Amino acid sequence: MTSSSRIAVRELPLFPLPEVVLFPTRPLPLHIFEFRYRIMMNTILDSDRRFGVLMVDPATGTIANVGCCAEIVQYQRLPDDRMKMLTLGQQRFRVLEYVREKPYRVGLVEWLEDQPPSKDLRPLGAEVEQLLRDVVRLSAKLTEQNIELPEELPDLPTELSYWVASNLYGVAGEQQALLEMQDTVARLEREAEILTTTRNHLAARSVLKDTFNPKL
Repeated sequence: MTSSSRIAVRELPLFPLPEVVLFPTRPLPLHIFEFRYRIMMNTILDSDRRFGVLMVDPATGTIANVGCCAEIVQYQRLPDDRMKMLTLGQQRFRVLEYVREKPYRVGLVEWLEDQPPSKDLRPLGAEVEQLLRDVVRLSAKLTEQNIELPEELPDLPTELSYWVASNLYGVAGEQQALLEMQDTVARLEREAEILTTTRNHLAARSVLKDTFNPKL
């Protein structure tokens, strides 16, 4: 094993969560109540405040092999020793093996990074952002609600790809696939496909709504 490999591999406490996929740079609020995870969080708070989040498929109980490291940035202890905390996604990782499973899982993990881009990502990022704005505009029109994007979306294409992926709802399997991609171009292209399909569906519904509910 090379010195760089040793640096890139470490033991990490692991927190499996049903249908939750954490992405780098994205926040994850948690309510810790299970005894074993209270033990885990108390241990983590005495060290570097970092642990791994892994998605669990509730249908099969299967724990994903690729997850995202979370860092505790705020926490509050409740009277019965439960905890509320805010965590922030850091690096992605792959579990190489489980070191132990009691009282909580600890894995030997390797960090994952995207491959260096082979082309300028800005045009693709701009396309994804425009599709996202179209989807939000059509959703607001259909629901007659005031739905808005944050004033400042991430500028960097890679961070934008994580933002979009983290805001896909009800599709944890798709989110997991996006998390596992190590190519920003591929992730943005898949998000463009998802957003295009969603936009076209919403646009068709909007036409129907205008047809059957014309403005007086």
